[in-house]
Amino acid sequence: MIKFLDLFELNQTYRKEIDEAISRVLDSGWYLLGKEVQNFEKKFADFCGTKHCVACANGLDGLRLIIKAYDFKENDEIIVPANTYIASILAISDNALKPVLVEPDINTYNINPDLIEEKITPNTKAIMVVHLYGQAVDMGKIYTLAQKYKLKIIEDCAQAHGAIELYTQKRVGNLGDAGAFSFYPGKNLGCLGDGGCITTNDDNLAQKIRALANYGSHIKYQNLYKGLNSRLDEIQAGVLSVKLKYLDEDNQKRREIANFYRTHINNPKIILPQSQDDKSHVWHLFVIRSKQRDELQKYLEKNQIQTIIHYPIPPHKQECYPELHHLNLHISEQIHEEVLSLPISPAMQDTQVKKVVEILNAW
Repeated sequence: MIKFLDLFELNQTYRKEIDEAISRVLDSGWYLLGKEVQNFEKKFADFCGTKHCVACANGLDGLRLIIKAYDFKENDEIIVPANTYIASILAISDNALKPVLVEPDINTYNINPDLIEEKITPNTKAIMVVHLYGQAVDMGKIYTLAQKYKLKIIEDCAQAHGAIELYTQKRVGNLGDAGAFSFYPGKNLGCLGDGGCITTNDDNLAQKIRALANYGSHIKYQNLYKGLNSRLDEIQAGVLSVKLKYLDEDNQKRREIANFYRTHINNPKIILPQSQDDKSHVWHLFVIRSKQRDELQKYLEKNQIQTIIHYPIPPHKQECYPELHHLNLHISEQIHEEVLSLPISPAMQDTQVKKVVEILNAW
C-alpha cells in the first residue's frame, strides 16, 4: 500500500536530532514556557520574516486568539473562503462573529478576490485569507480592498508553511496583520502532536495574544483579559526547531513530486491542480478533481494507493451551521463533490510516485 502520508518514514529522516531534542527537554526538567519555545518562536519569526511569533496549542487556537485580541463586537463580520476547512469558520463563530462566505477561484481553490467587495458591509471588520492546499493567495486586490474599507487581514496559514506570495515575494504569515499556523503532524512543518503559532509585526497585538494564550495573564496570577490556556510544550518546540531547518528542502521535494504528477498524469477524466509559479505553492496537498471521484477513489484503493478527500462536506452544509444551509455556493459544492488528494510527501520514493501516475493513467 502506498500510504497517503507515512509519518513514521517522514520523521525517521530527523530521528537522531529529534531524539536529542526530546532528551534535552527531559534533562532540563522544564516542560512549558521555556527556552525551547522561545528558541523556536525566534527561528520561525525569522523564517517568516515577521517581528513576532507566539506559540500556541494548535492552529484553530491561533485563529481564535487573533480574532479575540481585536475586540470586535458581537455579530461583526469576517469574510472567509467558502471552501476552507471548517476550522477557519469555527474561529469566527467561536468569537460570536458572523462568517461571510465567499466562493473560491475554481482554478486555484483560494478565495476569489473579485467576489469579495460585494460582500463587504458596514459590519465587516476583516478578511480571512486561507492559503489552501499550500498555495499562497494572490494578495494584490485584497490589499486594495483592505485599505479602502479599513479592514484587518487575517491569514490562515495552516497548510502553507514556507509558501511565497507572488505580489510581495514575502512568505505567508507576513502578508497580513496576523497569521495563524498549525503544526499538526501531517503539515509541511509538523510536530509529534498538536501545536500552532501566530505571526505578526504588530508589537501590541503580539503582547496581547501572548497574554490571552496564557489565561489572559502577562504576570502570573494577574489577569488582564479573559483568556485561554493555549500553549506549545517544550518537547514539541524542540521537535519543530529540528524540522524547521529542513522545511525549504522538504517543500522542494514536494514541488518535484507535484511537477512530476502534473507532467505525467494524462487522463481526460482527471483535472489537475494549477500553480501560479514554483515558489508560491508548497503542495501540502496535491488535489485532483474528477466527476467520478468516488469511483476513482475505490479504484485507487483496490490498487493499493491510499487517498483522502479534502473535504467531503462544504462548511455551509455541515450540521453545526444550520444558519448557513440556505446559501447557494455552487463552486464550493462542486469542489467538495469532485476533489481527491493523492499521496505527496518528502518521504515518498520515486518508484511510488511513478506507480501512482501509472495507475491513474490506466483508469
